[in-house]
Amino acid sequence: MRKPLLLAAILLPFFLLASCVTINVYFPAAEAQQAAKEFVEDVIGEAPANAGGGSASVQREALPQWVLLRREWRFDPVGVFIGSAHAQERADITIRTPAIQAIQQRMAERFQSTLAPLFDSGALGFGNDGLVVLRDPARVPLAQRTAATQAVADENRDRRAVYREIAVANGKPEWEEQIRQTFAREWVAQARPGWWYQDSAGNWKQK
Repeated sequence: MRKPLLLAAILLPFFLLASCVTINVYFPAAEAQQAAKEFVEDVIGEAPANAGGGSASVQREALPQWVLLRREWRFDPVGVFIGSAHAQERADITIRTPAIQAIQQRMAERFQSTLAPLFDSGALGFGNDGLVVLRDPARVPLAQRTAATQAVADENRDRRAVYREIAVANGKPEWEEQIRQTFAREWVAQARPGWWYQDSAGNWKQK
């Protein structure tokens, strides 16, 4: 009698685990990067024909559109008896809501009319936090300095709003920080030659 009872005691935890399915929701980095790429391209626009750097965007290998709903089976001591299913939630990143597009339009108009020349002059740089930094005010004529400072403040307000709005629009407000980090990398990736940006340590570098 003791052997069957001992065997049952040993196997019971495995049978209990077999009924459990763990749901893991991951941040869809590939989709977020593609959404950020499209958004930034629309804001920065194409470089002028006489700007010596060519295209504003950096050519990179096309990203696969992963199917995010999948079952993963892992072999481990428990897995001898059961399969541990990990379902990854599909979460396509949308940037096409009215609120997001309204912010994007404001940013594009501001960039072309005010910010792009300031980036060209070296007065502005892309911060490593996804915001714009007035890195060298001396490069802005004194008469234009107040307007430049206000434009940077308006831009950063819109950037914070759009990172938050994208996360909320996709039903994942907790993704805001990851959205911001993704955009921070994409602003730098699409910076034109000669523009300044901060590396991860906060040092200024010129593209």
